[in-house]
Order: sequence, then C-alpha cells, then structure tokens
Amino acid sequence: MTNFLLDSDTCISLIRGNETIRNKIVLVGSEHCFISEITVAELRFGAERSNRRKQEHRIVDLVCEEFTTLTISKAIRTFAAEKARLWSIGQKLADFDLLIGATAVYHGLVLVTNNTKHFERMQSLRLENWMQDMEMEEQEE
Repeated sequence: MTNFLLDSDTCISLIRGNETIRNKIVLVGSEHCFISEITVAELRFGAERSNRRKQEHRIVDLVCEEFTTLTISKAIRTFAAEKARLWSIGQKLADFDLLIGATAVYHGLVLVTNNTKHFERMQSLRLENWMQDMEMEEQEE
C-alpha cells in the first residue's frame, strides 16, 4: 500500500473543510497518511496569526491526532544533499519545503501537495496533487 505525506497546503485545505481532500483520505485510509513536524509548525504559526487562536490550535490538535507526525531528524542528510544539488544548478527551494520533501523521500512516501511545480525540482520525490486529480475526474464525468 502506498503511504502519503500531506503537505501544509493539503492540511490547510482539509482544515477549511475541503471535501475532495477528506474523501481522498478516507479512500486511502488515514493510517496511510502522515504529516511532517514542519507542517505542524506551519499550522501552529497560522493558528497564532488567527483572531481565533484557541479554536485554531484545537483544530491543529485534531489534525495531529488524526495523522502520525514524522520528525525531520532522519531526513536531514537527504535535505542537505538535495539542497547542495539544487544550489549547484541554481535552483533554490525554501528550507521548510525542502525539509518536507526530504522527509517524504527518506521515508519513501508520496508527497501530496497542490504545489507540484514547486517541488518537482527535487530528485526522487514522488508527487500527487489530490485537488488536481479530483478536478480531472470531475471533468471526465
């Protein structure tokens, strides 16, 4: 069975009630979906910026309860190698995004993101855009 790492933008869509994302998670099984501690940090930052901090932090708590959070420590070497490779060819990627991508690569996960163009520079990173996949299915019907 394929396992997935949900990018921050996918989690934000889920939090905002996106049924497409929720349905896909149900389809693949939430036990096959993971999040990075970087995503947790980004979600916490968003909650801190909200006018409803307490409520938003509770929502982030629910996301953290639903999915296993992967630490970045084991992926640091993958991060460093990929960052060096990208720098050598003049294609930089923000560290947080690179850490999320490196975590997916290290653990052999497919990264689910709406920013596939942003991540496709990374070697060995498998990507899926569940929003795009569902839009294509709807167009075919």
